[in-house]
Amino acid sequence: MTGGEIFGTDGIRGLAGDGWLAAKAVHAVGVAAGGVMSHGALAPALLGHDGRRSGPLLEAALAAGLAQAGIEARSVGMITTPGLAWLVRNGDFGLGCMLSASHNPAEDNGIKLFSAQGGKPTDEDQAAMEQILGGAQGLAQLPEVDVDTFSSLESEPELERSYLDYLIRSENLSLKGRSIVVDCAHGGGSHVAPDVLRALGAEVHALACSPTGDNINESCGSTHPEAMQEAVREHKAHLGIALDGDGDRCILADECGELVHGDGIMTVIGRHAAKSGKASNKRIVATVMSNRGLNRALREVGVEVLEVGVGDRAVVEGMRQHNLALGGEQSGHIILGGENGFIGDGMLTALRVLSVMRATGQVLSKLAAPYKPYPQVLLNTPVASKPVLEAFPEVMTAVREVEEALGKDGRVLLRYSGTENVARVMVEGPDEPLIQAQAQALADCIQTALRQSSP
Repeated sequence: MTGGEIFGTDGIRGLAGDGWLAAKAVHAVGVAAGGVMSHGALAPALLGHDGRRSGPLLEAALAAGLAQAGIEARSVGMITTPGLAWLVRNGDFGLGCMLSASHNPAEDNGIKLFSAQGGKPTDEDQAAMEQILGGAQGLAQLPEVDVDTFSSLESEPELERSYLDYLIRSENLSLKGRSIVVDCAHGGGSHVAPDVLRALGAEVHALACSPTGDNINESCGSTHPEAMQEAVREHKAHLGIALDGDGDRCILADECGELVHGDGIMTVIGRHAAKSGKASNKRIVATVMSNRGLNRALREVGVEVLEVGVGDRAVVEGMRQHNLALGGEQSGHIILGGENGFIGDGMLTALRVLSVMRATGQVLSKLAAPYKPYPQVLLNTPVASKPVLEAFPEVMTAVREVEEALGKDGRVLLRYSGTENVARVMVEGPDEPLIQAQAQALADCIQTALRQSSP
């Protein structure tokens, strides 16, 4: 699935109160979502937010729009995105709406929609909503709304309890005697994550679990895991877990406080599944951003890595197409198969890694050791325009020559920045001086080709 004019690759996201995240626009999104994603059913919609100050108001605007479409809205209050998706999938709801901007700062927000099955909108549903909303022209023509007429939804925290119970049961796991640090990013997992770990018997050192509405992701969570790492060392913990604001990804720290990101996590889970005979299909899905060290670590146990484009949608599409049980991104967005609705869940991922630690009796540093990332060189070369690079034979010839020289343990990625006038050249391989020279040669080749093509 690809993003459109309004919906990006993972819903709508931007500055709260602006553009499609202004109250009048969110109201319109509610009308469109209620009309399209309910598919004529009258089951209620379940709403939730990740603790941002703007969340309750946007939730009320969304509920008013859904009501206009004939859909009742209920709210679970503050929760993680995977928690909301699980509740929709396992409850009597026609759709789900999550107010979240994931790992973005507090002033941002977003809307993530889920079908009655707990999955992301189909291409057809998303296109239908885009058509109803009318893009930039439709936004400009939206009437002003009186936010005082919106009724705040009374949250139903007991719903979160059923998701918590699901996480507790998910791995049939005891954490008695384990010391664990968990950083909740002052976000949606602030209640459920520490409670799950304590319920499983762990000694829990909880960080960043006091959301004020303005501190989500601020110097904490998966994008800023330094405090989590330091707490692991201070408390001599067995594991550190850092969630992002809406809890769909996690970064781990081993018992030494060293980071284990998504590639390392997929190494641990993928190798254990293959060696224990639990993997019926010895393949996983990773994006082009994963390091080739992942391929090498999994190749040692007969596991193949299927490479897809950037984003969890691409990962899910690859997993669905090949009926695979594991996929993910280097960022820590790990997807554990169809039984979990193909939704990334940071706590579920952490519990799966803890389950592997318990089953093997090994510490995380030992389990993650087979993953040895190859060096990467990333160069930004200024460009005046952004023509399709594949249209330049000399650039493509240079790329092929580098790829042939690197073989299966290296790769080349060329792309333009979406926000700057630069072309990005990434070369990865086992020999750092060599890939540095190769990257510079490719950057020079791009500069020459674009200069010669200019009128």
